[in-house]
Amino acid sequence: MTTVDNNSVTNKDLYWQEEGVKIDDGSRQKLSQEDFFAMLTEQLANQDPTKPVDNDQMVAQMTNFTMAEGINDLNEKFEAFSASMTSNQALQASSLIGRQVLLPGNVAPLQEGSAGISGVIINEKTTQEMEISIENAAGEVVRTMKLGTQPAGNIEFGWNGKDAEGNQLPAGNYVIKAQGSVNGEQTAIPTAINRQVASVSLAGSNQGIILNLNGDQSVKLDDVIQIGG
Repeated sequence: MTTVDNNSVTNKDLYWQEEGVKIDDGSRQKLSQEDFFAMLTEQLANQDPTKPVDNDQMVAQMTNFTMAEGINDLNEKFEAFSASMTSNQALQASSLIGRQVLLPGNVAPLQEGSAGISGVIINEKTTQEMEISIENAAGEVVRTMKLGTQPAGNIEFGWNGKDAEGNQLPAGNYVIKAQGSVNGEQTAIPTAINRQVASVSLAGSNQGIILNLNGDQSVKLDDVIQIGG
């Protein structure tokens, strides 16, 4: 005698399956102009005949929707424009690789085989007894250069990487300090250093274009005072 097992199912497709919840792919997360007019049509079709929708309200609704849609379109176009500008800046910045840029500061790396360190003294007033002192990483003064009286304006300077006796100093970071007498008072004067661009990085939108300099330092393109050869 053959026994039939009622618990066995040979074809599950013959039974009702519980429908799963569909996952929105994100394509219907905002209303389009067609959706708005469909809702407006339904609103008009189901309005109370004794209290029809006021024309001013309809115009206000259409105006608000049009403004919101226009703002969204403007935001999308602005984002595309911003991305295009960033790409153009990156392309232009790439032409700086291998060139000298002038940056505010007083610390400069002396590299093996280089011609030395150069920069600019940012002199805002006529200065007497101006001099430049160069210190090594230990804070020792390794070279002093006297420039005498200098008028207001940017004053270019250069150091060949040697001490007063003509001995080549080792590679490393050196601090450039300028000072002089302004109206009878000894005053520290700001400087800017020429640095060579090794590479260019496209950072986040908040940081913009980043210049990677020889000597393992990175700066923003906006920090550059002057671009040289």
